[in-house]
Amino acid sequence: MGAEIERLAAFAAETAWDDIPAAVKQHAKLTLLDTLGVILGGTGRPEVRALRASLANGTGAKDAGATAFGCDWSAASPPVAALLNGIAGRAIELCEGLRMASGQVAVQILPGLLAAAEARNLSGQAVLRAFILGYDVAARLSLAFTPWPLAHQNGQVCLIGAAAAGAALRGMDAAGVSLAMRAAATLVLTPSYTSVGAGATALNAAGGMSGFAGVLAPELAAAGFTAQADAIEIGLGNLTGRGFAPAGLVEDLGTVWHITRNYFRLYACCNPIHPALDALKAVLDQLQPKPEEIDRIDVATYRFASVMSNPDPENYFASKYSLPHIAAVMAVTGRADHAATGDEALREPAVVSLRKRVHIEEDAAMTAKVPALRPARVTVRLVDGRSGTCAVESHRGDFNDPFTEEEIRGKFRGLAGDVLTPEGVYLLEDAVARMEAIADAWDLAFVLRAHVRA
Repeated sequence: MGAEIERLAAFAAETAWDDIPAAVKQHAKLTLLDTLGVILGGTGRPEVRALRASLANGTGAKDAGATAFGCDWSAASPPVAALLNGIAGRAIELCEGLRMASGQVAVQILPGLLAAAEARNLSGQAVLRAFILGYDVAARLSLAFTPWPLAHQNGQVCLIGAAAAGAALRGMDAAGVSLAMRAAATLVLTPSYTSVGAGATALNAAGGMSGFAGVLAPELAAAGFTAQADAIEIGLGNLTGRGFAPAGLVEDLGTVWHITRNYFRLYACCNPIHPALDALKAVLDQLQPKPEEIDRIDVATYRFASVMSNPDPENYFASKYSLPHIAAVMAVTGRADHAATGDEALREPAVVSLRKRVHIEEDAAMTAKVPALRPARVTVRLVDGRSGTCAVESHRGDFNDPFTEEEIRGKFRGLAGDVLTPEGVYLLEDAVARMEAIADAWDLAFVLRAHVRA
């Protein structure tokens, strides 16, 4: 087995709470809060509700497994609760992610930690420590990993990070964390980016499987299952990926904390679309047009964003990956948040008409700047001959212009408020703020169970 993987496992097992800088803990709590809001926001999707009704076993007492979130919250076994909550977190395309590599880490790690901690009566500090360490493992693996061109990050490298987090939560030693990670390498999935254009919501189940594996893999290790010594290197380098370069895995280990280098989202759509939306918003603010006054919208952007060009998305999920659709929603409503991009937007006549007038092309010079920058340029032309153009080097929320803490908290309150009462929203936000002082993770679950909207 590789020395770098073993050092990562030892880092996850042996790093004490007091070894983690205060600023990292604070940012991790904000990331945790954001992810909880996104999970709650996703629990209302019809396919998520139906799956929860099928797989969970109804309401129950404290010892009845773990909590599956939602207005119709229910109890389930920890792996199933993690699966359901992870799928919900992926369902509305608002989760955070890695800045310099492909990976939506928090939503794939946190559900397993919360479910296992609730079932085992573990502390909030234990959850937060494992969250930070598992996130770092996932980020480092992602930076070393070269996926196949069509591979989506759901259920891939972050799944192994979830296993490391779950093992760290249970207090496993370095050998135990390593075994859980290597066992998880056999569970890595093969989701495709082509799913998004097809509106295939099964892709979100792949994200939920990371939480499932975050509970299962440590159980496999504890039960005495064995795993191949180089399972991670072979799995990522030859099977689910086309390359894995472990040499840099432990660079600045314990000095650079990758959870502090993430991005957040306020627009409810795929992240590559965001720069164009920022540029579009600036032009719309300048011109103040009515939707029917817009003749066309021209977008130039980098390659990955430019392919998100379907003007007729199949369904709600596919709409999150359609730049013409989201641009039309913004032009009609002035927004692109969760409330503005619901199912009704797909049927709104003004949106349907306008998205066919959005034209997208790749700018090779912009593509060359990725990933350091993510540029876009938007020109809006009106039927009266007026026009406006705006170019951005990257979107808000990137390194150049991060969102404020209050903006992230506002996003949480809006999403959580769809599921919880105002008192429940306040109590959950307060619980996360004092996460390290919570003696039993059940306290978080109790807020969710006791304060759902009728």
